[in-house]
Amino acid sequence: MIENTLRLTKTDTATLLKWVATVITLFGALFTSLGIDPLNIILLNIGSLLFFIWGILIKDKAMVSVNGGLLIIYFFGLILRT
Repeated sequence: MIENTLRLTKTDTATLLKWVATVITLFGALFTSLGIDPLNIILLNIGSLLFFIWGILIKDKAMVSVNGGLLIIYFFGLILRT
């Protein structure tokens, strides 16, 4: 009985993933505004990756497209800044 209460449903996993991605992305934006490099780009990459995975989980093509594009942009920013 306890095992059933500890399992996350697909919806629970997607919701948790979405909120973790949101917090990480907000910290990435904060660090960008404070000029903390390259941690800002690293956090924005992680946030975009999590949102990309979330978009796949919920089958949202727009989220997958936007965050796939952001991953490419942030990755190049990370390479150029380090």
